[in-house]
Amino acid sequence: MVRLTRAQQQERTRASVLTAAREEFTEHGYTLAKVDRIAERAELTRGAVYSNFPSKRALYLAVLIDTVENTPAGEPSTPSTPPTSPADALGMFARIWLERLPLVDDTTSGGRLQLRSLDGVVDDAHGRGVLAQVVRLEALLLATALESCEQAPVRRVRLAELVLTLLDGSGHRAETAPGSGDPFDVARACQHLAGIDLADTWAPPHLPYIAPARPCTDTWNTPTGLADQISGNQVDFATDGLIAVLGAGRLAAAEEAVRSARPGEHVTIVVVTNDRAETGRLVRLRVTDLVGCLRRVFVPEVWRHVRLVLDDDALAAAAIGLTNPDDETEAAVRVQGNMIVANAQGRGAAYAVSNASRKATT
Repeated sequence: MVRLTRAQQQERTRASVLTAAREEFTEHGYTLAKVDRIAERAELTRGAVYSNFPSKRALYLAVLIDTVENTPAGEPSTPSTPPTSPADALGMFARIWLERLPLVDDTTSGGRLQLRSLDGVVDDAHGRGVLAQVVRLEALLLATALESCEQAPVRRVRLAELVLTLLDGSGHRAETAPGSGDPFDVARACQHLAGIDLADTWAPPHLPYIAPARPCTDTWNTPTGLADQISGNQVDFATDGLIAVLGAGRLAAAEEAVRSARPGEHVTIVVVTNDRAETGRLVRLRVTDLVGCLRRVFVPEVWRHVRLVLDDDALAAAAIGLTNPDDETEAAVRVQGNMIVANAQGRGAAYAVSNASRKATT
């Protein structure tokens, strides 16, 4: 008889809980699902379920993450014919995103899992605030890819926000009335949105009032074992560049880091939270889902200077001197020659660090 180690037994229990939870959420939906029934399905105690997942919300998000990671859109792939224009790219992206729409004969709850539905899940002010910040990060990732298709530099964040709003709305309609609407019409609409002049510029009014960064020559103890969510590769933190550590409630500041950096400079966005089970899973779900779609449209080189890290254990945060980071954390450093040469915390930290590095080199 093979005796399982404690870690193996815990992993088996966790897998049993996820399987049972998927069945429960598919049959009853999130709101009507019961943890007691999930425990019965898994032939475990209620306590065993909660020892692996502290809440029904955390368990539901884990099921959705598992769904995303085990679908073709969640796996790295290279597009056979990369887009040559923003319109072409948006058409391809929309068609891939719309593959999740449930069919007429799909069960309501099963369709919600397929849609990664958060209806009734993010039902508190904090969760809604975090979700709004994640949407800003999603728009930046899509916009960065769209901007790579342009011959002249142009900001495409507002266009990305508009497209994601249209797609999310289509998902909500499909959730309440499966089979309604024509996804091909939605995809064509997204494609034509690229031709709208949104007068998109990046000029935050608070930039002139940001406090200067602190020049320093601190030793840079590079964290290891962290992956770039965009490429899937391990991040080499020894690379010179800008590192912005952002709490889940400050993700909109990611654009400041990307826009402030010098041309060709590596920018690493590190996301932290003090609620790994729920907030951390919410961010991971949305990022993994979006990146899975983006990888099927764009070649990895479009993000070659941008890296995104989900720092669940606050390893990178600790490396730059942050203790107990939370959802409101905003800090940045500039690394050069394996040293931290500029450090800033608070609103506009990435801009302050980038601006300080310019002054130091002029």
